[in-house]
Amino acid sequence: MTDQRALLAELAAPRLVGTSRHARARDVLKRELTRRGLVVLEHRFRAAPRFPLWGVRPTDGVNLIAVRPQTRVTTWLAAHYDSKGQPMSMALRLLLAAGVALAVLAIPFGLWLPAVVGAGLFLVLNRITDRSPGALDNASGVLTVLATLDALPPTVAVGALLLDAEELGLVGARALARERANLLDGTAVINFDGVDDRGGVTALMHRPGPVGHGVARALGAGVWRRLPVVVDGMALAPATRECMTIMKGDWQTMRVVHTVRDVSQRLTLEGVEEVAAAVAAFLTTLH
Repeated sequence: MTDQRALLAELAAPRLVGTSRHARARDVLKRELTRRGLVVLEHRFRAAPRFPLWGVRPTDGVNLIAVRPQTRVTTWLAAHYDSKGQPMSMALRLLLAAGVALAVLAIPFGLWLPAVVGAGLFLVLNRITDRSPGALDNASGVLTVLATLDALPPTVAVGALLLDAEELGLVGARALARERANLLDGTAVINFDGVDDRGGVTALMHRPGPVGHGVARALGAGVWRRLPVVVDGMALAPATRECMTIMKGDWQTMRVVHTVRDVSQRLTLEGVEEVAAAVAAFLTTLH
């Protein structure tokens, strides 16, 4: 298989939905999935940013659905492959959102101006650009899917969902859950979104179940039901038997997401290897 670092360098370029680099990344991923013996299907949909995101025109998105021949998938490994830039990192936007929430609480006391100013600033900072290389967010998640596939025996009934337009507001995951719900029915989904070398592992349980809890234990992950993040697992969960999102990082990680600093050079991929090995080891025990 292609060396993971070389593949990271190939993927980690700004790839906003609808751009030529985005299409090139999709071709690379189809190549890698095919090399691993999977049949790759395309699920096309119309992608437009959801409020409060803005700054790009509607375009076509493409989810990649990959399965082994004659395999009934019981567990999906998922990650989004698009990227986006924004004027501020995720960390700073979370701080601003918290500030806006506090300002709103002060409105009954006549302090409405901070809420208006904060809300306006928050909207401005949700403008989408094509400036972030997206190495961590989310080439790392895609590489974790591929590394997990590599570590699993071919008899394990897993498939891969490489989802598009997550950065426009989970548009690709919503379209898949709506239009291809039969693929998700009765399955477990393990979604990877941001797997850094540093920090701890977080298991966000959208729809808890035995697979999710087993994966969390194998990773020694902190388990949460809700966090102030927006990830594809939230959109996929209603159509599944169980669904979780795996993340790895810390506050410094969040300072990089959606910025020009999210480059391949800052990743060793040790986190990807660690997470993939643990997930594959647990899934192997189920078969």
